[in-house]
Amino acid sequence: MPAPQNATACLALADGTLFYGKGFGATGETVAELVFNTSMTGYQEIMTDPSYAGQVVTFTFPHIGNTGVTAEDDETATPAAAGMVVKWDPTEPSNWRATGDLQDWLVKIGRIGIGGIDTRRLTRAIRQQGAPHVALAHDPEGNFDIEALVAKARGWKGLVGLDLAKDVTCAQSYTWNEKRWAWPEGYTARTEAGFKVVAIDYGAKRNILRCLASAGCDVTVLPASATAEDVLALNPEGVFLSNGPGDPAATGAYAVPMIQGVLKAELPVFGICLGHQMLALALGAKTRKMNHGHHGANHPVKDVRSGKVEITSMNHGFTVDADTLPEGVIETHVSLFDGTNCGIAIKDKPVFSVQHHPEASPGPQDSFYLFEDFAAAMKARRSA
Repeated sequence: MPAPQNATACLALADGTLFYGKGFGATGETVAELVFNTSMTGYQEIMTDPSYAGQVVTFTFPHIGNTGVTAEDDETATPAAAGMVVKWDPTEPSNWRATGDLQDWLVKIGRIGIGGIDTRRLTRAIRQQGAPHVALAHDPEGNFDIEALVAKARGWKGLVGLDLAKDVTCAQSYTWNEKRWAWPEGYTARTEAGFKVVAIDYGAKRNILRCLASAGCDVTVLPASATAEDVLALNPEGVFLSNGPGDPAATGAYAVPMIQGVLKAELPVFGICLGHQMLALALGAKTRKMNHGHHGANHPVKDVRSGKVEITSMNHGFTVDADTLPEGVIETHVSLFDGTNCGIAIKDKPVFSVQHHPEASPGPQDSFYLFEDFAAAMKARRSA
């Protein structure tokens, strides 16, 4: 089918379905998995979240670009998501924090955007068929080789079996002391002594590190390939396992032995997202690929211990299989959307993790208490 007049971008699904629209941002082509995100704010944080590596994001909220961009909202120094799909073309920014506009920013980071898409239809397709493999192309002249684009989408191997943490992790260790943004100072640094925490970077968001600092932690970040010996050599009081992209089983090949070694040291351990899945694998559970995953800032999660329901930020395409949790490991949180596992803990030990993002960015802050629980566990260990 020929491209409609004035179409400058094309989204080709592996089943041959085509969506034409107006391209913005970088030109060229990219191949990835297609997901949808239901957040109403935070498109910049979403695009720079390392957990979105290997994925093109469809935004269900139509007003994308209207608040511009600012370097303060980048969740990592390097680009993450492969591209973005929106309903309406981005508008001029209208926000006091904006230092640039979305289109120029996408050009700068080398990411493709496509606007004018029926995102409702696309979202329904993702829900019904599962997250498809797609090829996204932007050409100002509107010249597309459709057969080649569909072939590239069909030929992409997908995220199953793919270790992406090694691509987004830090190259070397570093320390972190910046706290969460607060009015009117903005970001400020920790100056007082805190709990010594080693954070393993599988694709850590900056706001997670800020939350650790705000909860009273002196954070040292290590690459995903760090061994238990590397971690314990720093004499930490607690170990944090970060979020990240890709198949947890693939990353677990080197992450699981490290975590198992740390667990023998009887330290408090806290994991988020991929870190949650890594902890589950280290304890003997299994993970599986979801149909379309959870992506958004409005996901209800129930703490099965207290009955409290939290509205959370989510971003994952794999889940821990609760039926495979071993004896002594309890399920602490579940999704009220589909009942999938959202949290585990070792019974009577300060070792726990959650699938959702308590640091939000974007999203609600209902779950920040988890960082405080981690700090409380280290305080109790120090007192003992």
